[in-house]
Amino acid sequence: MRQIRNIAIIAHVDHGKTTLVDELLKQNNVFRKNQVVQERFLDSSDLERERGITILSKNISIPYKDVKINIIDTPGHADFGGEVERVLKMADGVLLLVDSFEGPMPQTRFVLEKALHLHLKPIIVINKIDRPDNRPAEVLDEIYDLFIDLNADDAQLDFPVIYASGRDGWAVTDLEDERKNLVPLLETIVNSIPQPEFNEGSTQMLVTTLDYSDYVGRIGIGRVFRGTLKKGNSLSIIKRDGTIHTISIKQLSTFEGLEREDVDEVTTGDICALVGIDDIDIGDTIADSDNPEPLPIIAIDEPTISMNFTVNTSPFYGKDGKYVTSRHLRERLYKELEHNVALQVQETGSPDTYKVSGRGILHLSILIENMRREGYELAVGPPKVIYKEIDGKKAEPIEILTVDVPSDYSGKVIELVGQKRGEMIKMEKKGSLTALEFHIPSRGLMGLRNRVLNVTSGEGIMHHRFYQYEFFKGSIVQRQNGVLISMHDGPSTAYAINSLQDRGKFFIEPGDVVYRGQILGEYNKDNDIEVHVQRGKKLTNMRASGSDKAAKIAPATKFTLEESLEYIKDDELVEVTPKSIRMRKLYLDPNERKRFNQSANRKI
Repeated sequence: MRQIRNIAIIAHVDHGKTTLVDELLKQNNVFRKNQVVQERFLDSSDLERERGITILSKNISIPYKDVKINIIDTPGHADFGGEVERVLKMADGVLLLVDSFEGPMPQTRFVLEKALHLHLKPIIVINKIDRPDNRPAEVLDEIYDLFIDLNADDAQLDFPVIYASGRDGWAVTDLEDERKNLVPLLETIVNSIPQPEFNEGSTQMLVTTLDYSDYVGRIGIGRVFRGTLKKGNSLSIIKRDGTIHTISIKQLSTFEGLEREDVDEVTTGDICALVGIDDIDIGDTIADSDNPEPLPIIAIDEPTISMNFTVNTSPFYGKDGKYVTSRHLRERLYKELEHNVALQVQETGSPDTYKVSGRGILHLSILIENMRREGYELAVGPPKVIYKEIDGKKAEPIEILTVDVPSDYSGKVIELVGQKRGEMIKMEKKGSLTALEFHIPSRGLMGLRNRVLNVTSGEGIMHHRFYQYEFFKGSIVQRQNGVLISMHDGPSTAYAINSLQDRGKFFIEPGDVVYRGQILGEYNKDNDIEVHVQRGKKLTNMRASGSDKAAKIAPATKFTLEESLEYIKDDELVEVTPKSIRMRKLYLDPNERKRFNQSANRKI
């Protein structure tokens, strides 16, 4: 039987995981259809490449000597925890990649905690040793501290350490060694990660990932935990709800390099893909028909944030998008549930609105971004935290927030987070930066990133991950300022925007076409105000000297999708179309807005 090693790669965003895998592929001559490996092969979707983050897990294998090393890529962000928990089930060990300056970060901790809980064997790779500000000795101490914090056992604490530069393609076990290639890393994987045990008995395979092809439909990917999976055998599928029915596999393939190779059988420990089962889902067990035994169901962390997704009702409805009706919206959301197991979709009283719950704003905004790129138009309400009841009291999700700032700004950041009910639990020096750690309610994170960037002149680096539910911390002051709302439909003029600049800052440029009820900017005061941005200059033959000097208009403030979602209040929506992201009032008509606000005030 061919030797196999199953290893998952864990790394914080931008610690060089994808670059290191690219180098491993190149040095082992793993190519796709006679082509050289492309840069950042594992970040295959446009969104992953643009943002520099891994969103979906991928499987590849690297042949080294007579060993097949199955590499499972894991997302680095806690919002994709549902993805992480599933794919770690396929691994026997983990490669923990840590930046030689930044050290272990919150997202690293999140995935590592899951891996240690599953008793996976760790290998530590201190990457980016070529950085001029590297501090490998201190980073190694921080990693030991992290393992102890996570209650690692003695066997897990006895981990091998590799020093590497993924970009330059070398790895060493000692910093004094010659820096040639990545062979020391491959040797460590082969020698330290256990070979999967061959378990005799009836077949068991757990489906941990789904793929889709227009030609063959749904493809289930997972690891064979017991026995041998054969194409012609009589097999059953055991669903998450316990129901069992017989199936036949049309195609069975394993991961060889970057390709999938068709095979007739797969032995214990290998990772494979199945074609031909229409109702296959994540968490299903493929087993022998004679003796169908289910594997333990994958536990997924519960959602902490929800948003209302509704059809676009603005005057620009249907101008950009291809899919605009509530039927399209419903079909797309329920299709997402097939592979995005950490997501929940609930019907609301309205046929046009769905409550979508996820692990965080990034988790939901990636879904929205994918939908708009596919041609969907929709409107999204503000994110709301999901409360629970513990011992009869209201409880809310708490996050661990870390902020790395230049030391001069640390006081301002502590004050800012304190206003959002954050409690500081740690403060330490990290090179020229100060690392601050807080416990903060999820509500307090809304809009915080922008404010941290403002007070730190853009130098603050902020990360957060879910910690636990705690009793309600009290009210948090959200956005203080009101907004500038358009009075009319039509293109805005430079003349009108220039004359209104003293009222606040604008989110639109002169010439942008806007509609009544659209949010155009932020007002200097705490109430909302309607403005007339379509007003043109009256043309007469009278001129005063100096009055026609060119208008100096401040550049418009542009929001990303996440920033827009964090900015809006309860009576506002984000309108998302393939070409635009706009903010608007829930009620475009001023009279309806007035009635809504009056009824809201009465309830208070």
